Amino acid sequence: MSIVTIYMPLLNEGTDVWAPVKAFRLNNGRYRVLGPAPKDQEWTFAPGAIVRSQRHTFGDDFQGVVAVAADS
Repeated sequence: MSIVTIYMPLLNEGTDVWAPVKAFRLNNGRYRVLGPAPKDQEWTFAPGAIVRSQRHTFGDDFQGVVAVAADS
């Protein structure tokens, strides 16, 4: 396992916003989210959650991996 940066969708921002977060890379496009979450951010998935991911192109043409769903 390696620690990488993925992008976490934030809740209650009024528009689509993602925050860079550290996560352990597992397998099959899955990651375990590391924490803690900053007090001023409401993450879609809590620290410790295992999430599925997908590639995403952000508005500035930057491509990254975003958390899209909880996984067990």
